[in-house]
Amino acid sequence: MSDYPNFRFDITHQDSDTRARLGVLHTPHGSLETPNFIFCATKAAIKAGGPRDLEEIQADIILSNTYHLMLQPTAEIVEKMGGLHKFIGWDKPMFTDSGGFQIFSLGHGSVAEEVKGTRNTERNKTLLKITEKGAEFRAYTNGEKHLLTPERSIDIQRRLGADLIVAFDECTPFHVDKDYTARSMHMTHRWAERSLAEFDRGNNGAQAMYGIVQGGVYEDLRREAAEYISSRPFFAHAVGGSLGADKAQMYDVVSFTMQYLSPERPVHLLGIGGVDDIWEGVSQGIDTFDCVSPTRIARHGWALVRWGKKYRLNLRNSRFRDDPEPLDPECDCSTCKTYSRAYLHHLFKAGEFQGMHLLTVHNMRFMTRLLQTIRQAIKDNRFTEARREWFSV
Repeated sequence: MSDYPNFRFDITHQDSDTRARLGVLHTPHGSLETPNFIFCATKAAIKAGGPRDLEEIQADIILSNTYHLMLQPTAEIVEKMGGLHKFIGWDKPMFTDSGGFQIFSLGHGSVAEEVKGTRNTERNKTLLKITEKGAEFRAYTNGEKHLLTPERSIDIQRRLGADLIVAFDECTPFHVDKDYTARSMHMTHRWAERSLAEFDRGNNGAQAMYGIVQGGVYEDLRREAAEYISSRPFFAHAVGGSLGADKAQMYDVVSFTMQYLSPERPVHLLGIGGVDDIWEGVSQGIDTFDCVSPTRIARHGWALVRWGKKYRLNLRNSRFRDDPEPLDPECDCSTCKTYSRAYLHHLFKAGEFQGMHLLTVHNMRFMTRLLQTIRQAIKDNRFTEARREWFSV
């Protein structure tokens, strides 16, 4: 049986009107308040940012990717260098995914594409096959053939050394039918058992594992998966897989999934981090989120702001060419306190990398401020009111 002596999740406040809750997640590298946002350092780096930027914007936790790091620089190198925390220069909690999402994205397209309704169904030939044993694929780095199994995924994550790790799964896309989704879900459950066995084999108290709830958009499958994962000795839950063709369906899938999960364990929503999605997810009891979007859009000149259309400003737009105002008067980040919109516009038009860095800092701070606002609202017993105020701007 899995044991997590150095981990604990304390629920400190429950909203009276929704499932929103305040908690504290304790790990060997410190504690973080929830709800919280996990920034993606996919290849052991925040693109256009660094550990000092994370400290400035008051980030509590970051995520790295098992699939990418097993290929470059390899888990063995990271382990030799003292693990991810030392490798990156980050002494707060870390999270690694299992590599299972890459099975999905290599074969079927991304979750983001599905939520947006594009439903990319073209199979990428780097994924060779998925069998009971695991996923066989060719590395995008050099074409070398690899087999990623539940045991290998857990072993890689053990070597990487993040505090929070994830059981291996197959992440099914939207377009497959219910029979395929059910077969995949049951295989994911068998992989979960193998992940737990491998975890127990090397458990030294330094890591805790999440079990992933699959089941696609089908309520009966989600219930079966949630009840099964809840029955197993995972420290926490993660809601994964296809969440539907649009946001409304995604919210429905998350809602009926949350009904069947153990309420005392933390719950992570994989790969979702839009402003609307976070408010809705928190209202349904989600504790943590992750998404590459805040840093990705920053590199393309988009700034997150509460009062912008879809919470964004395009700093490449010519209207900012001679705008002396700070990027966001509401924000306390170093970018907003130091630089004008005109300067940021100039950096992107001139192709200067500093623009990407400055917007990355701002967008990350936007996310930490958003989650701080949400946590304070729950603490003050005014979550619903604060949510209404946020969207009234």
